[in-house]
Amino acid sequence: MALKAAVIGLGRMGSTFDDEMEQGGPIFLPYCHTPTYVASPLTELVAGADPHEEQRSIYGARWGVSDDHLYEDYREMLEAEKPDIVSICTTARVRHQILLDVARSSARAIWAEKPIALSLSEADEMVDVCDDLGVKVAVNTARRYNPYFSEIRRMVDDRELGDVLQVNIHAQCGLSHNGSHAIDTMRYLARNGNATWVFGEMESDEEAAGDDDLSGNGYVAFDNGIRGFLRATPCGVANWETDVIGTEGRVRTLAGCQEVEWMHLAPGGPRGRGVPAHATIPLPATVEGMGITIVSDLLSSVDTDRRPRASIHDGRAALEIAIALRESHRRGGVRVDLPVEDRALKIMSIETKEDHTPARVRRLQAG
Repeated sequence: MALKAAVIGLGRMGSTFDDEMEQGGPIFLPYCHTPTYVASPLTELVAGADPHEEQRSIYGARWGVSDDHLYEDYREMLEAEKPDIVSICTTARVRHQILLDVARSSARAIWAEKPIALSLSEADEMVDVCDDLGVKVAVNTARRYNPYFSEIRRMVDDRELGDVLQVNIHAQCGLSHNGSHAIDTMRYLARNGNATWVFGEMESDEEAAGDDDLSGNGYVAFDNGIRGFLRATPCGVANWETDVIGTEGRVRTLAGCQEVEWMHLAPGGPRGRGVPAHATIPLPATVEGMGITIVSDLLSSVDTDRRPRASIHDGRAALEIAIALRESHRRGGVRVDLPVEDRALKIMSIETKEDHTPARVRRLQAG
């Protein structure tokens, strides 16, 4: 029997992001939350909640949800509908409290947007409550569910690249907002290593001094010996690229994963040091929508009592690396060890700017 699914935050990622997609790249549809629940055989969409009447009206018309299943207050929805799985697609400003309320409801699974929180103390509480209650949380750092990145991770695990030495990410972004994707991808390809220390360089001293989202660069040391480099300042033609370098091979994704290149050394070359041999990584014959993969993994994690592939713990780890990189700059470019001691430190994800009005509504008003 399909599980009851509900969505909190009925904007673009909660509802209509997929409608904007005209080309692929790193995204395979269904991708965002409601289209996934409608398409998945494991779920039945039963309700949605959003404080903005315009959002609720658009949502109901788009997905055929009647007014009596659309709520201004998500707490009323949780009480009335008792969903099994809940998506949280709100601004990050309120995500912390909403996730705690959902975890304490009848729901056993949560699919939450990123960043998971604004501060480390918020993230810590979210992790502790969900772990104590046995609620599984998947964070929508969706590159973990992309078939290309899944295959690269398999190659890493099967040692087809030898010993992985370095994972480089080039992605112009704010460290908290889309930096959640960039940093999480680095950790995923570095065999989910835990960062032990970092060096960071932010876009300016002025930006680093505040709590607003910001871009920056950094070096990350993982506990498994792998090293990472992130460039989140402007990347030119190398934007949204990854590079996994091993002792026996190398895999790069180019231009937002529109091209994937696998390089290893064939016999020959000067002094027998090898000749670069290049190949691509083919897609599987059937590509499942990434949202379908996420929901399947999340619900399986409930049944088997394990962490989802992109768990709330991974979401906290990405935020902590971002904050540590900024702290390194604040302290004059020194090494910062993890875990970060001051758990009150935060980054105001860029999505919180003007979040009194939904982003979709602001776009419509702007023409």
